[in-house]
Amino acid sequence: MDEVLLGRIITASTLGFHIIFATIGVGIPIVIMVMEFLGIRKKDTQYLTMARRIAKGFTVTIAVGVVTGTIIGLQLSLIWPDFMRLGGQIIALPLFMEVFAFFFEAIFLGIFLYTWDRFKNPWHHWLLNIPIVVGSTLSAVFITSVNSFMNTPSGFELSEEMFVNIDPIAAMLNPSVYVRVFHVVATAYMTAAFILGSIAAFKLIKNKFQKDAEYHKKALKVTMSIGIVTALLTILAGDFSAKFLHNEQPEKLAAMEWHYETETHADLVLFGVLDEENQEVNYALRIPWALSFLSGNSFDTEVTGLNDIPEDEHPPLVIHYFFDLMVVFGMYAFGVALLYFIIKKFTRFNEHHPALLYLYFLAGPLSMMAIEAGWFLAEMGRQPWIIRGYMRVSEAVTNADGLGIVLVSFIVLYAVLGFTCSYVLVKMFNNSSAESSREEYYGEGVDAK
Repeated sequence: MDEVLLGRIITASTLGFHIIFATIGVGIPIVIMVMEFLGIRKKDTQYLTMARRIAKGFTVTIAVGVVTGTIIGLQLSLIWPDFMRLGGQIIALPLFMEVFAFFFEAIFLGIFLYTWDRFKNPWHHWLLNIPIVVGSTLSAVFITSVNSFMNTPSGFELSEEMFVNIDPIAAMLNPSVYVRVFHVVATAYMTAAFILGSIAAFKLIKNKFQKDAEYHKKALKVTMSIGIVTALLTILAGDFSAKFLHNEQPEKLAAMEWHYETETHADLVLFGVLDEENQEVNYALRIPWALSFLSGNSFDTEVTGLNDIPEDEHPPLVIHYFFDLMVVFGMYAFGVALLYFIIKKFTRFNEHHPALLYLYFLAGPLSMMAIEAGWFLAEMGRQPWIIRGYMRVSEAVTNADGLGIVLVSFIVLYAVLGFTCSYVLVKMFNNSSAESSREEYYGEGVDAK
């Protein structure tokens, strides 16, 4: 197995594992903020208990996220040294700012965790949510700007294979950063909400403590509310992304859609099987003219085909399936949240019927799978470039031996981290009643509203 393929697999495995904890790290603080707000506003100790229990579990995932995030930084230097030699001088600013944003979040998270019930006015404690949310979101903003630079590089000139006249601000605010940041943050908020909604649904299905039922019903309602709003934002972000790709990265859009001929009134292709030799797509679901409309808000929009792009610049066509998975899983989560509120508001059917609870439960895992599919789509869709138009992946990888051993070592590490994190979270909450926690925090004589 050659170094380029091994380097790709190592980096993909790290990003695929890290993105789980990065998504949780960005999205969970907004849920905690909403829960505590509702608890104080409604004087409801169940919402306050939700905020405290979620924050308790959040600290465990943060610890794992720190480890995997550090590994990514090391891998960039060890596996992609030429990329860091040339590109590092341009993107060092957002890399540093991402670390600063994390420390900013971590400092206030520590204060937040250790100052429950220390303020006479509970709103003063709630205010600590703001720097935590800002820090976690900015962390996503800065690291996404690095990835955006790799897709739409700017802020430098190339002279004799060296980057000169470097403007780090222009590089950080590259053309795709706004679209990609919006997409990343919206999907993180959405996924975190649906993950917590899945936990609430599961607890209602397999509830050891009957007295916790009302608690989990409230949790489900709040997470579905956050989920449906952020899902709408995600759909809007997806629309912006399609239009951006049409204008700036037509090769990625064409590969995503197995679109070969440049034409107007282009169909949107979902699923199917590709015959690459004959450039034919079989067994696909086609939405007539939809790709042209998504690309430019008009059926007359001309969409560039793969045949008008140099063959050695074609992304791997397998990204079509990642696009399908991202869209289907994301729309499933949105549809489930919509169904929950339709049943709750407009019918007499029980929105907590066991069959529906299983549908809600699937929304969290499928949302996370949509995140994974979206990142594989984004990263593979940039191929064969590591810095689009300037440096190919094959030019950036290390020539050192031993990458096979490195791959096995990291996979073992991720397996251990994943198992340990899951085990600790299960042990923390599986045998712990939410109502018992509420009584511990607020006293036995205090009733939920």
